[in-house]
Parts: sequence; C-alpha cells; structure tokens
Amino acid sequence: MIVELSHRITEGMTTYPGVPGPVLGSHLTREDSREVYAPGTEFHLGTITMACNTGTYVDTPHHRYAEGPDLSQVPVDQLADLPGLVVRAAGRPNVGMDLLDGLDVRGMAVLLHTGWDRHFGTPEYQQGHPYLTAEAAAWLAEQGPALVGIDSLNIDDTPPRGERPAHTLLLAAGIPLVEHLTGLAGLPDSGFRFHAAPPMISGLGTFPVRAYAVV
Repeated sequence: MIVELSHRITEGMTTYPGVPGPVLGSHLTREDSREVYAPGTEFHLGTITMACNTGTYVDTPHHRYAEGPDLSQVPVDQLADLPGLVVRAAGRPNVGMDLLDGLDVRGMAVLLHTGWDRHFGTPEYQQGHPYLTAEAAAWLAEQGPALVGIDSLNIDDTPPRGERPAHTLLLAAGIPLVEHLTGLAGLPDSGFRFHAAPPMISGLGTFPVRAYAVV
C-alpha cells in the first residue's frame, strides 16, 4: 500500500506566512502548439514561479549553512527508501524528549505526527503550531537518523527573530528535514519505507517533494 504524505501545490496557495504563493503559466499553450505540430497533435508546456519553500518540501544543510550540501549533493539514500518510524505527538504543544527517549532512530526517517496538518491552508495553521524542542533536536542530531519530518508549519518554534535550534542542530549534522507533511495518521508506527526525493538542483537548499510511504 502507498500512502500519500504531501500537500497538493495549487496556484496562489499559502504555505508559510510571508512566502508568496506559486504562479502557474504557459510557455506554450495547446492552442499555439497546433501551429507547431501536425494536425490533431497538441501539447502544453507549463511554467511555474514559486518560492522553494512551497507545499511539502525538504530542507538540505545548504538551507541553513552556505557550505552545506545542496539538493544535488545530498545522497539519494538519505531521501528515498528509508525505514520509517512515526512519533505520535497529536494534541501536544511540542515534541520533547519524553517521546523520543529509548527509541532506536539511527538510519531511520523519523516522522513527527502532530496532527497539525488538519489546519493546512487556514489561518490556524500559521500560529501556535507544534514543534521539536531544542533538547529533542540535540538528541536526534547525536543519534543519527537519516531524515526527520514533521506535519506542522515548522520543525522549530517560530517567534520573531527566533534561533531555530532544530534547523541549526539537525542540518549541521547532515540530517535533511521534511516540513508540511500530511497524512501521517494513516501510517503504522513502523514497518514502512519513506520517500521524499527532490530534483537534483545545484545551488538550492530547499525544494518541494512528493513525499509518500510504502507500507
């Protein structure tokens, strides 16, 4: 069974406050293509202009650190076909050490299920969201998971001019992050494979992914 874990990207959608929504367009419309190809043959060549932090996306170390590996440099085996583990935190203000202590996370895709995805696309999604505590982020950075994901606005708390310890610690340890996941309630706690590979774009640290799990 394949479980969809991504939000759909649509024209003008809001993912994060202040980040512009995507704009869809056409390089070649179907109508214009009829002048290019044989009768009865037509194509559409679309365009999209968007911030890289749109929808469900992966953060590589380059997002936080100028010299860190970018989308083209993070090995695909850190982004695809990973053994998955879900940490259940629905109804809690944050994901702390009490939920992680004793877990074997090395080499795993650790997915933090807060249930906040139910607010995606509404004003509620953008305030008071659950996050990973600094203590828990430090522990994860030491334990060596392959990847950490969350179904919330941000893996960090987001006060104005905040320090963003989860981004700082996990990306420094070379651990990619996937934010704005959805559908984690449909996964078992373990026993699945997680996939969230972006295009290999040099010089970018963040990009949308089609995240999914194979159970």
